[in-house]
Amino acid sequence: MAQPLAEPISPASPEPTAASASLLPVEATMVDTVAKFFRALGDPTRLRLLEFLLRDEHTVSECIAHVGLSQGRVSVHLACLADCGYVACRRAGRNAFYRVADPRVADLVVLAHALAADNACALAECQRIVPATGD
Repeated sequence: MAQPLAEPISPASPEPTAASASLLPVEATMVDTVAKFFRALGDPTRLRLLEFLLRDEHTVSECIAHVGLSQGRVSVHLACLADCGYVACRRAGRNAFYRVADPRVADLVVLAHALAADNACALAECQRIVPATGD
């Protein structure tokens, strides 16, 4: 079982330490922004594309071949990842090359895999979140 990321804050604790302080911002708009940040990763196709781009820069054609979807669908997913700041696009002639925009994205994906593996049984049994279609 994985170690917890931070100690939970007890309501009885008078003053949380910096390490145990709430990670989510207090303002509702920032909480909404963080939730939107995770929703961008909530699609299996976007996750597959992001993982494909972790090690190397790839063209749209390579991304299409990797996920096996139409050019239009892949372009929409890449545009979403770019709009949300996960990937960056470089144009060279008629080609667009995508790469991960921030190296912390790789850490996030690795951590997500570890947490999902540690909680695989609970995630499989969860009835509140329906599986995504992945297109």
